[in-house]
Amino acid sequence: RPAVSTRVLATVLFTDIVGSTERAAELGDRRWRELLQVHDDLAGRLVDRWGGRLVKTTGDGVLATFDGPGRAVGCATSLREELRGIDMEIRAGLHSGEVELRDGDVGGIAVHIAARVMAAAGPGEVLVSRTVRDLVAGSDAALEDRGDHHLKGVEGSWRLFAVGG
Repeated sequence: RPAVSTRVLATVLFTDIVGSTERAAELGDRRWRELLQVHDDLAGRLVDRWGGRLVKTTGDGVLATFDGPGRAVGCATSLREELRGIDMEIRAGLHSGEVELRDGDVGGIAVHIAARVMAAAGPGEVLVSRTVRDLVAGSDAALEDRGDHHLKGVEGSWRLFAVGG
């Protein structure tokens, strides 16, 4: 009989705190650790509220998965707004595709693409791949075309869109 696949369709969200190294140097270790804890707690609550799964914190960001791209976009924009309230700016990237489930972690090309989409985002930007844009068509998400990008290590050209706000 065929093995049960450990691949599932998911929307992957990567976030990163903008200027984290500079902020850490400016604030000092103890204060920075406290701020990171606030970030991690908030991210965990919002991922949960939007029906996602927090895969892990990355030191100055998060990796989370969602079974609905609209909820992933909602979580990313909520996190952006809430963190702005404590003077913390993030960048975020989202992509939908099949991911490989491994011991509580996720892997596969879709995860790498989401990370590269995040890397293309400017401070305060939530960028999504065309795949996410197509999947949320008909929702009220305001998406602005950011043109074609080459994502490091990924073949081809990728059309990216910024979520309004």
